[in-house]
Amino acid sequence: MPAHEPYALAFSRRSLLRSGAALGAGAFLAGLPLGRMALAQGASGWRNVTALCDSYVAAGKVANMVAALGWGQGAPTAISRGTLELGKATPADIDSLYRIYSMTKPITGMATMMLVDEGKLGLDQPLAEILPKFADMKVQKVFDGGIAPDELEPAKRPITIRHLLTHTAGLGYSIVQKGPIKDAYEAAGMVPGQVTKLPFLKELFGRAEPVGSLSEFADGLAEMPLVAQPGTRWSYSVSIDLLGRVIEVASGQSFDAFLQERIFEPCGMTSTWFTVPESELGRLTGNYGVMDGRLVPLDPPQMSVYSDPPAFPFGGAGLVCSPRDYDRFLQMLAGFGKIEVKRVMGELAVRVATSNLLPEGTDIAGTFIEGAGFGAAGRVGSGAQAGTYGWGGAAGTVGFVDLKHGLRAGLFTQYMPAETYPLTTEFAGAVMQDLAAMQQAAA
Repeated sequence: MPAHEPYALAFSRRSLLRSGAALGAGAFLAGLPLGRMALAQGASGWRNVTALCDSYVAAGKVANMVAALGWGQGAPTAISRGTLELGKATPADIDSLYRIYSMTKPITGMATMMLVDEGKLGLDQPLAEILPKFADMKVQKVFDGGIAPDELEPAKRPITIRHLLTHTAGLGYSIVQKGPIKDAYEAAGMVPGQVTKLPFLKELFGRAEPVGSLSEFADGLAEMPLVAQPGTRWSYSVSIDLLGRVIEVASGQSFDAFLQERIFEPCGMTSTWFTVPESELGRLTGNYGVMDGRLVPLDPPQMSVYSDPPAFPFGGAGLVCSPRDYDRFLQMLAGFGKIEVKRVMGELAVRVATSNLLPEGTDIAGTFIEGAGFGAAGRVGSGAQAGTYGWGGAAGTVGFVDLKHGLRAGLFTQYMPAETYPLTTEFAGAVMQDLAAMQQAAA
């Protein structure tokens, strides 16, 4: 199809989803002292964030944009612009639904840390004690090299829960890897993600279909060579999806049921799903691809891939969520495990989860997290950024919490590839500018 060739180049599955993963690498406050006087400014202070939302929607770069910002246990301030879809009348707001993709990962990370806190998992426990098929792993001698027997070597140490949480297990990702290992992942259905069910677009994102359950996914991964020795290299991976199966085995519940019972319900997250109920599709935003400056529908709400159950619950990229709901998740973290008067997680579990859990000596050069640390499935700041934790999603969403100062911040829109616009950096800059203005006004 020669006429579609430029489109295919712009929207390869790899470029779309890989760029989204990179969103986590910069959306954090850096070096700004936030005295408590800033809290008194309330909703009036977010002028630069408002201007950012206005500029993107007015210019037609996105159909809508919602920012949710809050302090401590206070109610969020919502800044909403645009409509659920281009050319439609329904405005987007804090209760609209967004495909959060990799912002699912921190939720799965916290679910894992709950079980660590309860003694059902150990941070440095070998994965093979929970999933025995991971006992004798083989590793590529060359990253993204061959996978023939003579091109592999035995793993020098066992994969641990820490490795899975921090993308240092040596597992691959079909949206990241190249060569034979990428092909092997796709052929085996190790593809925990979805973008569209539109036939032509689905071909552009690869024809591979995921296996039918988390147990099949885990068993299939155990047959794949690792791309690096465990504990040596940060490599964005399917490890958070695999943690879904670990959670099932350790808890005795299905992964999605565990999230619902232990996180969504106690946090009051009533609009977070792996499958959007038919009754709620009217709140779902449209997802768009950016091609030559134009927005092309990728996943229209009326026939969204998220209206059907996924092959299995993708703990790394599967959730649809409202800005209000994700703010409540961040509010729980800002309360070190408590939201309002309800305790959801242990304080120590949150403090550990949002600290740097990378194994000593991990190579992070040239990665999304260079210059930072990594906790339980989210980037953690260091130096002037210490106390921050969060991650972004492949379709233009990002969320983080500054635990040191109690600040919660989330930005929600829908476009791919996320690297088309420098929105993550601009959002962080706008937040910092507004905080600086609050401080000056309070001085």
